[in-house]
Amino acid sequence: MEEFAIYPSLENKVVLITGGASGIGENIVEHFITQKSKVAFLDIEEKLGSDLVTKLEKKYNLKATFIKCNLKKIDELKKSIKLIREKLGPISILINNAANDERHNLDSVTPEYWDDRMNINLKHYFFATQAVYKDMKEMGTGTIVNIGSFSWMLAQGGMPGYTTAKSAIMGLTRTLARDLGEFNIRVNCVVPGWIITERQKRMWLTPEIEKKQLERQCIKRMLVPDDISKAVLFFASDQSSGCTAQNYIVDGGIVN
Repeated sequence: MEEFAIYPSLENKVVLITGGASGIGENIVEHFITQKSKVAFLDIEEKLGSDLVTKLEKKYNLKATFIKCNLKKIDELKKSIKLIREKLGPISILINNAANDERHNLDSVTPEYWDDRMNINLKHYFFATQAVYKDMKEMGTGTIVNIGSFSWMLAQGGMPGYTTAKSAIMGLTRTLARDLGEFNIRVNCVVPGWIITERQKRMWLTPEIEKKQLERQCIKRMLVPDDISKAVLFFASDQSSGCTAQNYIVDGGIVN
């Protein structure tokens, strides 16, 4: 990780991150640990989640709470959130991050696969919010940060289920901000561009594709998970106290 800002308002806050065992989510978990937040994260990948807890404890002498959870099963999600609340206390900050950008073409999509894409990329965002906002309401404050994607903004093809779900997150962010604003709960969306995670390196990054990407970007370097986590911390903290219903793009300067 690079050097990072310290946000005093994040210290000791209970933070829940979905999809926190790898990729951008793993990086967000680590960034909140550096803020001395009380961090809990959910993921279906049990070994990756357990390994991350061990790694962070060795590195920072601070322990994150990991619960294995299939986020497509809403009852399981609600039970996991209840366990976190019992262990750590009321949840102040929710980071809706978990997603899957599996490629798929038009003709391959069945009704079952379409529903699955909505379930993994959108549905749990709403139900996680529904499960935690009463904690925030009771405390008189709270922040929710949704993770979107610029893919639909670029009219990217090859994964219509994913781009549809991700575009809906912008609408969800804005309507939740309206519904929850009266309780001093802020809801924002951080919209990543192409962020180079280990999965992206393994599956799609080639020298030719990197060259084309950098030609499109104003910033002439590939973006990394730290670039997203920094924005997430800002919107989760009191430094963004006047910001809600926003969709903040972190893409190196492509979308205009």
